[in-house]
Amino acid sequence: MSRMTPFSSPLLLGFDSVEKTLERIGKAGDGYPPYNIERIRRSGQGPDLIRITLAVAGFRPEDLEVVTEESQLIIRGRQSDDTEREFLYRGIAARQFQKCFLLADGMRIDGAQLKNGLLFIDLAKPEPERVVRKIEIAVVD
Repeated sequence: MSRMTPFSSPLLLGFDSVEKTLERIGKAGDGYPPYNIERIRRSGQGPDLIRITLAVAGFRPEDLEVVTEESQLIIRGRQSDDTEREFLYRGIAARQFQKCFLLADGMRIDGAQLKNGLLFIDLAKPEPERVVRKIEIAVVD
């Protein structure tokens, strides 16, 4: 018995990658570090921004990495254990993380900054050009 998927309709052509992306999103579940996603309205200064804010208290800029791979924004954090310190109690662990966000076509990263334990990443999506193209029909005898 074959499995029916939402994108198995013969009218949806070329959406195989979307189905794989949705499966990948469904598997992501770690809530660390906490984050916000907000729209920043820029009146008359270009398209609105989307800002991702991650709570990364205790991480230094050199502990963080922000990269794009294909259509993904990947944020990694690695803290090294300080072996010179002797903890009597350790409630704040040196934890590493990786957080991935899927980007729509045309999205670009405007910048990233670390301030007061928060990592801000600004993204912009320029308005796409509307392309209309007429396809000529060839007559075959």
